Amino acid sequence: MATDRTTAEVMGKALVTGGSAGIGRALVRALADRGGHVLAVGRDRDRLEAVAAEHPGRVTVLAADLGDPAAVDALVAAVTRDHPDLTLLVNNAAIQVPMRLMHADPADLRTEIAINLAAPVALAAGLLPVLARNPGAAVVNVTSALAVAPKAAAPVYGATKAALRNFSRALRYQCEDEASGIAVLDVVMTLVDTAMAAGRGGRAKISPDKAAAAVMTAIDRRRPESWVGPTWVIRLLDRLWPALAYRLLR
Repeated sequence: MATDRTTAEVMGKALVTGGSAGIGRALVRALADRGGHVLAVGRDRDRLEAVAAEHPGRVTVLAADLGDPAAVDALVAAVTRDHPDLTLLVNNAAIQVPMRLMHADPADLRTEIAINLAAPVALAAGLLPVLARNPGAAVVNVTSALAVAPKAAAPVYGATKAALRNFSRALRYQCEDEASGIAVLDVVMTLVDTAMAAGRGGRAKISPDKAAAAVMTAIDRRRPESWVGPTWVIRLLDRLWPALAYRLLR
């Protein structure tokens, strides 16, 4: 069974960013429950340790601030040195800063770009040599429907997710040519009931566990693109009636 074989391959060792809360925490649990060893990355060591305590021996805590380029470089170096058996990278961590650009704090802009785009790009590029040595390897980038049609209140978030989708496609092209054993997967996420989405979305939000299950399905099936929940509607509208897609998400 192809799906079972693929699942077994990627259950070796996985790195999940944003692993202390929300989708990331649910992913750490899902991967550990299915026999994998997970490198859980986040800024808050105490929260990461709490996640690790739920899965003794299956979760390694790697505290790092993905908004700091030096910390990202140090993370790549540590994983390359200490975890040469890494088979899965999940770039999940992201922040969304509501802002009006006329009054925006430049520090907020830079931090959002660093965490949402610069860190995933640096992690993917830096860890490619490690992944290329291990069968069944994959890079998973969690993006958003706001990459297709932006929301006025989150201009930088939408821009970073659009850029990450473009990067994912280009990375996939390069892996097809130079490292065919690495799958590059783009999971277009819907609104999830996390701290980022607090106070909006109502019943339209899905749970972190359902979001994590969708990511796991994408990994199992090696789907280059997966559209979670109602994001397929935005995808369809973008093809047939883009002005309506823009209006809905504006």
